[in-house]
Amino acid sequence: MRDVEPKLKPILSELDKKIATSAHADALPKARYEVLLRGMRVDIELFREANIPLETELAELDQKYNQTVGRMTVDFDGQTRTMPQMARLLEETDRSLRERAWKAIAARRLQDRDTIDDIYDKMLSLRHQIALNAGFPNFRDFQHRRFKRFDYTPDDCMRMHAAIEAHLVPIQRRLDAERAKALGLAPLCPWDLGVDVKGRKPLRPFEKADQLIDGCSRMFHAMGGGLGEMFDTMRAGDCLDLESRPGKAPGGYQYQRQHSRTPFIFMNAAGMHRDLVTMVHEAGHAFHSILSKGDPLVDYRNAPTEFAEVASMSMELLTLPYHGEFYGEDECRRAVRERLEKFPATMTWIATIDAFQHWIYTNPGHTRAQRTEAWRGLVKRFGNDISWDGCEDARDAQWQRQLHLFGMPFYYIEYGIAETGAIQMWMNARRDQSKALANYRKGLALGGSRPLPELFSAAGLRFELSSALMKELATEVDRELVGAGH
Repeated sequence: MRDVEPKLKPILSELDKKIATSAHADALPKARYEVLLRGMRVDIELFREANIPLETELAELDQKYNQTVGRMTVDFDGQTRTMPQMARLLEETDRSLRERAWKAIAARRLQDRDTIDDIYDKMLSLRHQIALNAGFPNFRDFQHRRFKRFDYTPDDCMRMHAAIEAHLVPIQRRLDAERAKALGLAPLCPWDLGVDVKGRKPLRPFEKADQLIDGCSRMFHAMGGGLGEMFDTMRAGDCLDLESRPGKAPGGYQYQRQHSRTPFIFMNAAGMHRDLVTMVHEAGHAFHSILSKGDPLVDYRNAPTEFAEVASMSMELLTLPYHGEFYGEDECRRAVRERLEKFPATMTWIATIDAFQHWIYTNPGHTRAQRTEAWRGLVKRFGNDISWDGCEDARDAQWQRQLHLFGMPFYYIEYGIAETGAIQMWMNARRDQSKALANYRKGLALGGSRPLPELFSAAGLRFELSSALMKELATEVDRELVGAGH
């Protein structure tokens, strides 16, 4: 970051200019090269040599954030545990245990609250300067341009927030009320959101990473469409780093290694159901990488995030009928319900985080107190129907655990757009799975070679941030939730 990238960036920009301004560029077949050239021209438009040292400093601050979070451990009941290992306890049926675990996690995070705020304040200042250097009034408008969002605007994002508020917040809060009633609790508290409402033990699909890999292989082979064969190619070549360990960076991701054209999946598995969800999610990204790896243009081996996440989120839903590789019949029903409940839960959180970023970057120079007040307003607008009495500090610092805010600003609404595609894919598969999987592969094979609406269309999906689509998807999922029981 200090010695290579700062010297490489100006060279890459000059190469982009030679291509984009070449007399031959306009003679290239438009259908093949228009996406590449329009993206390249945005990069040229935004490049400022003065921003290189600022971007280097931001990358180092992001590393500092990851190191701060990665070293967090909790001494709990005689054991030193990582945060993913502590999260297991939030699913336990013993409420006093859950409360102690949740408060221990919150207390540990709050120890680093000021450190993380310091990191974030420095990031905000650097990003505002980057935007000003590039001729933008604020970092939000700069970042939307840098992300090459040709097919939607910040105002469209605001409309999507409103659609989520109108159609999904009521479902989420009804589910919260049903949970409180089923658990016999008034009020519901933050440590009550992960436990099974019937008091059943947490879903534990595996103990060791090898069991997770073997089960996923069987599951993908059973689904058909060549998914099993693709998954098995990752069992060699150092493609998988799955288990949680002290000091390991947080989160999970899939990364395509362009020289070998093989995927790499990183995660922090601790034997929880959400680890199975993460595994199939990242496998979806890996399928995307494998299906598009043959394109000679490296840029086209990566799709826009809004569609890349369709590849992964769809797998969370399409694999649900095959969870028998990990669970019994009752547990499979629980897994289905949990994923459907994730739709309103995920979308309301996405709206919270994205709206938070819109406020943050259009209010440069704000104080920490003002930022906290803005966060509280968004929690009230989109949050769960729970009591934060006595836990207000943890609520106010809740945003600090969202790593996208630090290393990937404004990279979050894409998940919401992609979830609308994934729910559509699930609906299509319920009518005709073979056709849905064929369309899935067809869309993924295009990589990033076509504009976003065309990628959605190739996969048999609509690209919309509209209230009408949100209402349609909310109605379908809610109908299934009402009929599914627990």
